[in-house]
Amino acid sequence: YDAGKDGFIDLMELKLMMEKLGAPQTHLGLKNMIKEVDEDLDSKLSFREAAAGELQEDSGLHALARLSEIDVSTEGVKGAKSFFEAKVQAIHDASRFEEEIKAEQEEKKKQAEELKQRKAAFKELQS
Repeated sequence: YDAGKDGFIDLMELKLMMEKLGAPQTHLGLKNMIKEVDEDLDSKLSFREAAAGELQEDSGLHALARLSEIDVSTEGVKGAKSFFEAKVQAIHDASRFEEEIKAEQEEKKKQAEELKQRKAAFKELQS
């Protein structure tokens, strides 16, 4: 979810992440989620801040953390099995998507290099 690739989750990235996880929040709710654990007051979440923060029971971050858990005594073994299968599938899909993007980027690099080589060969032929 770190679209800016800066190692932090800002307000808009957190908004997108919460929407994709099926737990959308209001603008003020998102700001409060960040404020809850933002030790350096930069209005962004670092992994350390998010992982080390003490979460209040009614907070948005606590709700987010609960999305990665399941209570087997409530959901049963079959429910837990379905939950983890869905999580594995989501991780697999995300990984496959990343692989496709990387392959596309590699192909573009290869095409750019071939174009560069053809231009260099053409200039050499001209001289």
